[in-house]
Parts: sequence; C-alpha cells; structure tokens
Amino acid sequence: MSKRRNPHAPTGVGQHRPFASRRACLLLLAIALALGACEKKSSARSGGRATSGGGHADAAEILFGEVSSLTGPEATFGQSQSRGIALAVREINEAGGVLGRPIRVITYDNQGKPTESAAAANRLIVRDKVHVLLGEVASSRSLAMAPIAEEHRVPMISPASTNPRVTEGKHWVFRVCFIDPFQGLVMAKFAREELGVSRVAVLRDVRNDYSVGLASFFIRAFEDLGGTVLIDQSYSAGDIDFRSQLTEIRAKQPEAIYVPGYYTDVGLIARQARELGLAVPLLGGDGWDSSKLFEIGGEAMEGSFFSNHYSFENPDPVVQTFIQKYREAYGEVPDALAALGYDAARLAADAIERVGTLERSAIRYALATTRNFRGVTGTITIDEDHNSVKPAVVLKIRGGKATFATSIEP
Repeated sequence: MSKRRNPHAPTGVGQHRPFASRRACLLLLAIALALGACEKKSSARSGGRATSGGGHADAAEILFGEVSSLTGPEATFGQSQSRGIALAVREINEAGGVLGRPIRVITYDNQGKPTESAAAANRLIVRDKVHVLLGEVASSRSLAMAPIAEEHRVPMISPASTNPRVTEGKHWVFRVCFIDPFQGLVMAKFAREELGVSRVAVLRDVRNDYSVGLASFFIRAFEDLGGTVLIDQSYSAGDIDFRSQLTEIRAKQPEAIYVPGYYTDVGLIARQARELGLAVPLLGGDGWDSSKLFEIGGEAMEGSFFSNHYSFENPDPVVQTFIQKYREAYGEVPDALAALGYDAARLAADAIERVGTLERSAIRYALATTRNFRGVTGTITIDEDHNSVKPAVVLKIRGGKATFATSIEP
C-alpha cells in the first residue's frame, strides 16, 4: 500500500534530495530482498498440510489446525478427514488462497484418544497460533477438544461429530454434519415406513458417546412412530465376542437390529449374527462408513442399511467433481468422512473470505451466520445451536458396496 504525501508538509527541502534519493534506493532494495525471502518461505510452506508441529505462522499464512485419528482403532476416519481437508486446501491455494494468502494446515494425530485430542487442540491454539481448529470425527474426541476452543476463543469446526453435546451451549464450536436426533429419526422412519418393520432390537456401545446417544434417539423416534423395541443390549468398544448379546436378541425374534457403532465392531457383530442364524437386516449410522466395514463383515453385511451424509452415486456435478479430484489425488472413492473434511475446510475459508479478516471473533460470527453454503454433503445452513441443517441419505449394502436407497429431509 502506497503512502499519500501530506499536503501540509513543509516543501523547502530541495537541497537534500540527492541524499534522500540514495537513502530511498537503499530502502527499496532492502524491502525487495525481504519480500523475495518471504515469498520463497511462503511458497515452500503453503502446499497444503504439515503432519506435525510446524511452529508459528508466517505473516502471510492462514493457519488451520487439524486434529485427526491418523492411527488407532478407527484410523480410516481420521485419514479420510485429513485427505478431504488437504484436497480442499490445495484447491483453495491453487486458486490464489484466501484474502490473497495461502492456507497451511498443521495436523496432529490423536491416536484415537480423547486425552490426546485435548492436548493436540491446546498445542495448536497456544503454541501454533492457528486461526481455525478442524476436527474431530468422533464425538467423544470433539467433546474433549471443545472446552479448549471455548477457553481460548478459537473457532472450531467438527466435520463429523454428531452428538448434540459437541456444540450444545458453546459459542465457538460448529459442525458441518447433521446431529444424532435427526440421524436417529431418519433410520426410525426408514425402518417403519420403507422396510415396514415394527419390532426391533438395539445393540449399542456403552463406552462410546456417539453410540449411546444415537441409540437413545433412535429408540425414542421408533417408539413415537408406533414401533416396539424388544430388547436393548450393550457391549464395549474393543470386544470381539458378541454371541451372548446376540443370542438374547435372537430369542426376541426382532425384524431388524439397530447397531449404531463403529465399523470396527459392526463387521464382527454382523458375522456372528449370521453364524447364529440371525438373518434380519442390521441398521446403523454414519459410524459404519469405511471400506474396512466390508473387509471385516464380508457377505454378512449384505442387505443392511445405514444413514450417512452423502452418496457417491449422487449425480450432482458438485459431488461428482469432488469425487473425480479425490480419486485423482488418492486413488479411491471418497467416503463421507472425506467429504465432510473437505466441506469443513472450505466453510472455514469461506467464512474468512466473507469477513475479510483473520480476527477470530469475526470468523466466529461468519460461521454462525452461514446460510446456504453449497457443500459436497449438501447445502449447509448453520442454525442457532451451531449445527448444520441438511438432508441425510440412507445407504443399502449390496454387492460389497454402500448404494443409495433414499434421501430424507430435515
């Protein structure tokens, strides 16, 4: 930005012009050298994603801090989220960045642990000085991060945590996914109205906030729709033998079993259910969404259904363009966690662009007033509770793939 000459400044300084010119030239040379160094530094660090610490931001950079389960029992969740974020940031940077600045992502692996999630969030905010915090996929881990974001007044966007408590009563925490009361209603309506099921069993993971909450919302909605829950059984994440619970469920003769767990457990549950002669469909939520589900569950998953955030079969050009770019980058079809990570990063960039500043309270305001943001997982409007209002899809497992069955609006 150039300075305007002050019209009231004294003008009788002609005798000093040669010295001033030499000084101005030296100053301009110093600035040019400094800018060249900064440009090289920015270029080297703006290519998308750093997987560890990364220190303080270059003055020209926008920093996104990401917390992901890159290792641990549900590692595919974090890996997909991270790839989606990286793809979005690369596209944004290639298009010129935000406010003329490149975005850099600093990513920490929480190993699938809530305590590590809280520690990573604290490092990103306090040490790395990020402008926006992205993560986590699992509700239990986002619940560990949220108080850190609130304390330090840093905007946080969860791509996929669906438990209502993640944003409940929070000023700085948002999400781009729907929440479990809606997701539970979606599968309850689908079971009653599409499958014609009136009697179900429930098998939930009592150590998982996501599973416990989703099961409760499903039961309430299913009973409100006139259905009967015959039995509500439980297990703990990491269990490998579910035969006792499944035997009790079999005795009740349900028409379907609602299992709102993660793919790591659901695949084993499906195999053991079929071994015990339980041929009824399993129903579940977005925690099923992983290619590993089909590796673990195999043919036992056939004919089952789960609610999710998007379908790769959606012909919408926005969806298909994203899928094409993701496949070119990573050699596979993106799951919903990748799509949600992509949407979260783009929404963060959009919020900064709209307010034209990196001031955190302004970014928070922009996120809170988001209306009709066009994402891969749907058109996103953020409501007064900082939740995303958008439709859900129901997918049917057929031929070892999750195929589109129906879409249900909020």
